[in-house]
This record gives sequence, structure tokens and C-alpha cells, in this order.
Amino acid sequence: MKRNLNGAASRNIRIMVTFSRERLFGVIVAVVLGGVAFVFGLRWLEFLITFHPVRVPANQILPVPAGAEEVWFSAADGTRLHGWFFSSASEPETATIIYFHGNGGNISDIDWVGQQLARRGFDVLLFDYRGYGKSEGAVGAESGLYADGDAAFAFVVNRGVRPERIVLYGQSLGTTIVADVASRQDVGAVILESGLSSASSVARTALPWLPEWLHFLGTNRFESAAKLAHVKAPILITHGDPDPVIPTEEARILFTRANEPKQLLILPGAGHNVFGSQGDSYLNRLEQFIREALQETTPKIMARS
Repeated sequence: MKRNLNGAASRNIRIMVTFSRERLFGVIVAVVLGGVAFVFGLRWLEFLITFHPVRVPANQILPVPAGAEEVWFSAADGTRLHGWFFSSASEPETATIIYFHGNGGNISDIDWVGQQLARRGFDVLLFDYRGYGKSEGAVGAESGLYADGDAAFAFVVNRGVRPERIVLYGQSLGTTIVADVASRQDVGAVILESGLSSASSVARTALPWLPEWLHFLGTNRFESAAKLAHVKAPILITHGDPDPVIPTEEARILFTRANEPKQLLILPGAGHNVFGSQGDSYLNRLEQFIREALQETTPKIMARS
């Protein structure tokens, strides 16, 4: 009888050990699957926050605005990008502005930007990043945006424009591309409107529930503030106050990290789209900044070359 009891106890212990192992394995699998789901969910949310492209079907005609010509050029990986090149209303042009739009829509939403700048004596390139408008490719990777920025810069240079006569103007997401290109290229001037200092910094506001030590799980870094240390051109940083999309404090962080000469313009009530809300008064400031910046940078860049 005693031997039977011992045998039963041994079997019960083996069953409990087996059950405990299976339960532990199940917990481990659940944690791993949950972690994977969390990472993919976080990256999906990151994409939804970062990119809002509007595609234009290849067979759909996109009317070219008055004063512009349709242009195509390719990034280093072969992705074809679509744009409009506006010629200055006066000759000779003061400079060539490459405009980098925000994260939504496509260039058909901002043709007025090119037209207004052209009236002030500037040639202007508006173009769509990969995955936007009629441009080829898929949006999503930070590196793709930078490749598109390099392609736009090379396109303008290949048209015979000297780097010291090129102005890089970015709005919102576009400021991240401007900061990257300007950190590696000599240009005449840089304008950052409604920009962000880094993806992690903006995530503190956009995703307050996400611990900062988990920000590394995002796919995009957008370290614009760090890149400004390598930008030699005069910089104008503008921002609305308050800005419902990117906190105004981001402009102050960018300004702190930028080299001289630099200017910070905070506009109460301007919101996120400063150019669109402020009109001619804002355009006057931009024009004045560009003309003064080119007077300063042109001799320096020409001396280095």
C-alpha cells in the first residue's frame, strides 16, 4: 500500500513538472508574440503619423500650373520623381528655391507656393517624394526621403545653377530632408518652417504613453537638430505658436543647435502652415532673408571652390 502511494506521488510530481514546463513555454510564447505584435503595431502607428501621401494614377493627367514646366528626374536607386519647375517672373532670377513639402497630399496642393515665390524673382522646384503624387516608389523609409532630396539638388545643379545660388526650403516633414541635404552640401541658404528636432522629441508629445527608452523601436530617427551642426549656410527657422502638429518648442531646439548666422521667427497664431496663414508679410521676411543670406554665402562658397 505504501509503495502504491509513493508511486502515485511520483506520478503526480511528474505531471505537475510537465504542466509547469508547458505553462512556462506558453507564457514565453505569449510574451514573444505579444512583443512582436507591439513592435509591428508601433511601427504601423509611426507610419500613420508620419506619412499621408496622395498618389496620382499614372494614366491621370495632372495639369501643369501657369508659369511652370513639368520635370522628371531620378534618385540614385532609379526611382523616378515628378515635379514642377517655376521660372522667375523677373530676369535674372535671384536664386533657385527647392521646396520640400510636408507629409500630406502632393505638389498639386502647393502650386501656389511656387507661383508666389516665382513672382518674387525666384526659380522654384516643387517635387513629390517617392510614393507621393506621380512619383514612383513607395514611401516609408527615412533613407528614401534623403535620396529624393539629393536627387532634387542634383537636378537643379545639372540645370546649371551654382550651389551658392540654391535655397533649400522645407516645411514640416520636408525640414528633415533639408537638414540632411544641407549638412552634406554647400548651399546659399536654408529655411526650416514648422520643423522637428528629432522623431524621438516629437514622439514625447504625439505618443505620451510610450516610454522614452522604447523610442528606439521606431524605424525613423529624423535627427535634424544634430545635423544642423554641420550646416554652414545661413538658417531661418520659423514656427507658428501654438502649432497643433509640431510643438513650437521644436523650433527653439533647432535654433539652439544651428550655427550662426541664424534667425528664429515665432509667429503667434500662425498654426502649422505658416506661409499659408501669414501671406505677404511672411513672404517679405523670407525674401529679405534670402537676399541677405546670398550676399553673405556666395563669396565664401566661391572661394572654397
